[in-house]
Amino acid sequence: MAAGWVRHLAQDRVDVYSGGSDPGKHLNPTAVEAMREVGIDISNEFPKPFATEVVQAADAVITMGCGDTCPILPGKRYEDWVLEDPAGLDIEAVRKIRDDIHRRVVGLLNDLGVDIK
Repeated sequence: MAAGWVRHLAQDRVDVYSGGSDPGKHLNPTAVEAMREVGIDISNEFPKPFATEVVQAADAVITMGCGDTCPILPGKRYEDWVLEDPAGLDIEAVRKIRDDIHRRVVGLLNDLGVDIK
C-alpha cells in the first residue's frame, strides 16, 4: 500500500521499490480493495524480496518490522513504521491502516522535498 501511495502522490518525481524480508505469495486482496476505494490500483504488484542493490541506491529506506533481516547501510535514512499487519483483517481495519500509511507517506515525501498537499 505504501508504494501505491508513493506512486500516486509523487507521480514520476520519485522511484519506489517495495520488497520484503519474507514476502508472501500473493497480495492481500483486502488491501487491494482498500486502495481501489481511493482510486489506486495495486493489483498488478506482486510480493518480492528486498534487493540490497536497491537499498544501496535509495535515499530513504522504510521498514515495517523486518528487524535484523534488513540491510543496514551507513549514510542511509531509515524509518521503521510500526503498522498492524493487514493479513486476515476486515476492510474497516485495513482502511485505517491504509489511511495511516497515507499520512506517513505524505510526511515522508514532504521531508524529502517532494511537495505533497
